[in-house]
Amino acid sequence: MSEAERQDIYSVSRLNQEVRMLLEQAFPLIWVEGEISNLARPRSGHVYFTLKDAESQVRCALFRNRAMRLRFTPENGDQVRLRARIGLYVPRGEYQLIAEHMEPAGDGALQRAFEALKERLGREGLFDPAIKRPIPALPGRIGVITSPTGAAIRDVISVLGRRFPALPILIYPVRVQGEGAAEEIARAIDLADLRNEVDVLVVGRGGGSLEDLQAFNEEVVARAIHRCHLPVISAVGHEVDVAITDLVADERAATPSAAAERLSPDGEALRGTLARGGDRLRQALSRTLGARAETIASLERRLASQHPGRQLRDRAQRLDELDQRLTRAVQSTLSGRATALENLDRRLRTNPPSHLIQRLSTHRKHLGQRLERAMQEVIALRRARLQENGRALQGVSPLATLHRGYAIVQKAADGRILREASSVEVGEPIRARLGKGTLMARVEGHGDDAPLTGEN
Repeated sequence: MSEAERQDIYSVSRLNQEVRMLLEQAFPLIWVEGEISNLARPRSGHVYFTLKDAESQVRCALFRNRAMRLRFTPENGDQVRLRARIGLYVPRGEYQLIAEHMEPAGDGALQRAFEALKERLGREGLFDPAIKRPIPALPGRIGVITSPTGAAIRDVISVLGRRFPALPILIYPVRVQGEGAAEEIARAIDLADLRNEVDVLVVGRGGGSLEDLQAFNEEVVARAIHRCHLPVISAVGHEVDVAITDLVADERAATPSAAAERLSPDGEALRGTLARGGDRLRQALSRTLGARAETIASLERRLASQHPGRQLRDRAQRLDELDQRLTRAVQSTLSGRATALENLDRRLRTNPPSHLIQRLSTHRKHLGQRLERAMQEVIALRRARLQENGRALQGVSPLATLHRGYAIVQKAADGRILREASSVEVGEPIRARLGKGTLMARVEGHGDDAPLTGEN
């Protein structure tokens, strides 16, 4: 086997295929700006051209499905900007740009202004998902802010007519591009918010270049959407177009038609749901009526066996029995009460109250006499004991001693009783209490103890 047979030898086609894969994987979508030359438009609808600057050039292809979305007609010499993928045309081994979008290069300034406004409003919180209002599932009326003659409103009316014709639309006519368009759109949003006559607002237009969409990238429109109390759907351009209104609105729709689809229920699906609901309701009613019929039949059988007339007769008979039992009970009770009353009357005549009163009066008199005698005896006994105690007290009384000639001597100053002569000074006044009366004296001197003499 030769050296060439042992090596992995690429064919030209294989080499070009792998190079194309490497290029496509290595580069995402990029923006490229340059001048168009060698422009070709074959009958296939594709557009082929070369994009060049002062030093280099690259071949480009814009296929038919993307070319149909262009909002201008490119010509040789035009300065344009492409959003493109890098690829390789395998048959010729030439690398090229596959354009997804093309716009005049003059939009570059607009794009930079767009990015700056987007960043500033984002920092202020106008794009915060937390402040987004919910879109009603089935609004009563839709407000559309767009051009009254543009394709956008015709698309919305067409979709609603197809899906749910009963849903009313209120159009707020505005210009969607050109000088003063942004201010008109902002005023229409404020007016719709003030009138509060719709449940949701759709703000939008058809697609276009960045310059065409400029009215929807203005700060005045973003502020109006932010302060609006109604939920707002932004429906500006095709899927590749993103506007400031898409970011600040409560929800974004790729196109006005998509917004109409979002807000309108599918009439056919709704009719199917109603039909299925009707079937379920009929089945439920059938089951309920069947159960009620069985209940009525059961009640009829019970009514046949327990007829109200028969029950009334049984109750009447029972009532008669109870009435008879009550009459007998009342008569028996009255008879017993009459007998007891007669017995009491006989006892009263045998023992009249006057006899009892007389006996009680005599007994009271006897008790009164016994009480009086007992009181006199107790009083006499207490009087004798009092006299005896008085005599005993008289025998030990100091007054009796004084009556025998003794005296009680006290200091005149403080009434202290004198028991010793030394307890008083010579010349000091004293007071002597006798059996009858009191003497006031003054001490003349002290003497020795001497026996008392005198008559008794």
